[in-house]
Amino acid sequence: MKFVLIAALGALVAMPALAQQLPQRKPGLWETKSKGSEGETIAKQCVGAGTDQSIVGGLASGACSKMLVTKTATGYAVETECAVGQIKASGSSVITGDFQTSVRTEGTTKISGMPGQSGPVERKLVVEATRLGECAPGQKPGDIIMPDGKVISMPSPKPAP
Repeated sequence: MKFVLIAALGALVAMPALAQQLPQRKPGLWETKSKGSEGETIAKQCVGAGTDQSIVGGLASGACSKMLVTKTATGYAVETECAVGQIKASGSSVITGDFQTSVRTEGTTKISGMPGQSGPVERKLVVEATRLGECAPGQKPGDIIMPDGKVISMPSPKPAP
C-alpha cells in the first residue's frame, strides 16, 4: 500500500488538466516524505524531463473522469475523480512549492469499493518532496528507490512530438 502512496505523489505533483498544467519538477534526484494515518514513507526518485507527465499518463489513462487543476494565489488546487474496477477515489489537494527545489502537497482522498472495506474511507496525506541534487550514475528517469534500497523502474517518458 505504501507504494501506492508514492505513486500517488507522482500523480499529485504532475497532474495535468484541461485549462491549467502544473510546472514540472526540475530534473534530478528527489526525496519524497509521505505522512498519513498509515505512518510515514520515505523514497527517492530520479526525475527527468517528462517523468511526471509519464507517471500521470500511466495512472490516469481512462481511469479518471475528472482532473482539474486551478492556479491559486499560493500554488495550485487539484480535484480528481478516478475509478479502477470497483474501486472509486475522489480527492482534493493543495500544492505549493517552487518545483525547482521543493514541492508540498496536502490532500484528502475518499476511497470506496476496496475489498474487505465496509464503507468509504477518507485518507489525509501530506507529501513533501525535496530535490537532493543530480541522479546517481546508473539511475534513469522514473526510477524510484525504496527505503530498503529496492529500485522500481517506471516506464520511460515518451519523447515529445
